[in-house]
Amino acid sequence: MPRTRPLSARRHLSGLGVALALCAAAPAVAQTTPIADSNWPQHGRTPAEQRYSPLKQINTDTVSRLGLAWYQDFDTFRGQEGTPLVIDGVMYVTTNWSKVEAVEAETGKVLWYYDPRVPGNAAVRGCCDTVNRGAAYADGRVFVGTFDGRLLALDAKNGHLLWSVNTIPQEATLGGIRSYTIDGAPRVAKGVVMIGNGGAEFGARGFVSGFDEKTGALKWRFYTVPAPGNKPDGAASDKILHDRAYRTWSPTGAWTTSGGGGTVWDSIVYDPETDLVFLGVGNGSPWNYRVRSDGVGDNLFLASIVAIRPETGEYVWHFQETPMDQWDFTASQPMMLLDLTLNGEKRHLLAQAPKNGFFYLLDAATGEFVSATPYTFLNWAKGVDPKTGRPNFVPDSLWSLTGKVWMGIPGSLGGHNWAPMAYSPDTGYVYIPAQELPEPFLPEKNFALHKMGVNLGIDLTGLPDDPKIVNAVNSGLKGWLEAWDPVAGKVAFKVPHDTPWNGGVLATAGNLVFQGLATGGFEAYDAHTGKRLYHFDAHSGIVAPPVSYAVNGRQYIAVEVGWGGAFPLMGGAMARHANTTINHSRLLVFALDGQASLPTEIRTGQAVVPTQQTFDAAKAEKGYMLYQHFCMACHGDNAVAGGVLPDLRWSGALDNDAAFSAIVSKGALENYGMVGFSKMLTPQETENIRQFLIRRSLAAKAH
Repeated sequence: MPRTRPLSARRHLSGLGVALALCAAAPAVAQTTPIADSNWPQHGRTPAEQRYSPLKQINTDTVSRLGLAWYQDFDTFRGQEGTPLVIDGVMYVTTNWSKVEAVEAETGKVLWYYDPRVPGNAAVRGCCDTVNRGAAYADGRVFVGTFDGRLLALDAKNGHLLWSVNTIPQEATLGGIRSYTIDGAPRVAKGVVMIGNGGAEFGARGFVSGFDEKTGALKWRFYTVPAPGNKPDGAASDKILHDRAYRTWSPTGAWTTSGGGGTVWDSIVYDPETDLVFLGVGNGSPWNYRVRSDGVGDNLFLASIVAIRPETGEYVWHFQETPMDQWDFTASQPMMLLDLTLNGEKRHLLAQAPKNGFFYLLDAATGEFVSATPYTFLNWAKGVDPKTGRPNFVPDSLWSLTGKVWMGIPGSLGGHNWAPMAYSPDTGYVYIPAQELPEPFLPEKNFALHKMGVNLGIDLTGLPDDPKIVNAVNSGLKGWLEAWDPVAGKVAFKVPHDTPWNGGVLATAGNLVFQGLATGGFEAYDAHTGKRLYHFDAHSGIVAPPVSYAVNGRQYIAVEVGWGGAFPLMGGAMARHANTTINHSRLLVFALDGQASLPTEIRTGQAVVPTQQTFDAAKAEKGYMLYQHFCMACHGDNAVAGGVLPDLRWSGALDNDAAFSAIVSKGALENYGMVGFSKMLTPQETENIRQFLIRRSLAAKAH
């Protein structure tokens, strides 16, 4: 049976009666609109994943009448990154902690609700909040991955669990070092449900698995990084890893214990025309290339796009965007398929704007390199080889080899991250939620793998206190919506934003582009010029992408609200520097002449209450390094919160060493995601972290 949401958590549908009354009166979409145009049945709406809606009732002439039709509050204040699916008037929504619900897309009435009950202690396995980016739908089934590594099939009519499988094989968690999570959306092709995983910041060996849609039986598994000693796995990837990939790694690097990384944590695209599945492969584990692979080899298939067959997982081709990755330049960012005419020739192409700052076009059938053009400023490479696409590295950017600080642009959050881009065939532009967050990279001395906490191989201490570095990062923070012309290979226009880390993008036939902002706005722009035509105060930051659909002749725009994720290094706090809102996670649904309104709210963040304690300088200094290894990924670099979790400088537990120990060591708040660290930290080390946080609290008070 589906687990029912408590009535206290069903606070939604303010203004619903007015919205329903307006449904009949609103100007209708043409009655000949095909059902397919009214739905949003896949993650990117169609297999091409262009996130373009052919609906145009809401257009440049009518968008000024856009209003909130209905909304629903979620049962958590954490970040929301989901893409809702809409099939024949029913919307399927996934939220934080991998929860799923079905609602009437016209009214918001909850039809069913399913809570997979992800254990709170699973939160410690992930770098970036317990988010979920969406479900997949096929043949009356809804498929969703859970943060603790399961893949579920639910009956679309009633939410009943049809099957559940653990996607993480036991041998993958070697020695307790490796950590796996799922926050990406599954994809379905030819009766196979495909899902990857995340965890490379902690230690993981990447792979994607294909399961039978009807039974959940494993059909194939494709590893993206070879096994130590080139041992076979009995997987679809055995031959290509043995023959090609293994020789691109040192046989003795830290990857043999940490797994090497290469997790496919987001983008997976199936192309019916070529019958290929494209996997966007992530970063190395650890980030430090010298430590990971002794500074040897390109490390396939890190930071690569890999094409496989959907029914068997058979390897077909690959293209590596960033050899020797040491900047967290994943190729996991959203991909799309484009049919373009280049130099008079029609081409079927795979397009991507990954973290590294280049916009790539590849032949979808063969993986042949077509072009790579910077879509943003980058300083780590001087272009690419025009024949192979291999980047021409700036020597000083190879920080793990030089041993010197490198101020990288883009930093590890990328020129574009996971927030989906969109393409309009009407304008010919790809709309990219672009950003710039400079980041310092410096090798960690005496690196050792930890069973808990991040394993990056970067010196995480000292840099944030350097005024020159802080000023350099602050001065370089930028965010914008970019219209990219993939044929001309240049920017058509930009819409500047106040901060980085903004939401995904939707393009429509109404000549509009929709995007939510980190600062709490939901906006619409003219798709040809970028002129802002609509703004709605959503009360909370938005990172999720909007979708559009129609029910009974009325077009809707829906978006999940909740600015989220937790970020390593300096990026999180910096990305939030212009976002002072707190989260009120919810689903907003708009339509012409919508009359609903959000409740009036006191919009202040966590109370700033500096501790009254004093600190021991020697203990605080030891606590600094411990904090950076074990706490930073969730609570922010140098104890400056960058995501949605508490800023520990203002924690009341700082004034009570027993309370602090109960939380940090014994896991008193484990059900909320704060696991205990007693197996990793001694009581004195826990106290050292408290001393460091007291120091940080008092330093903030002094300023």
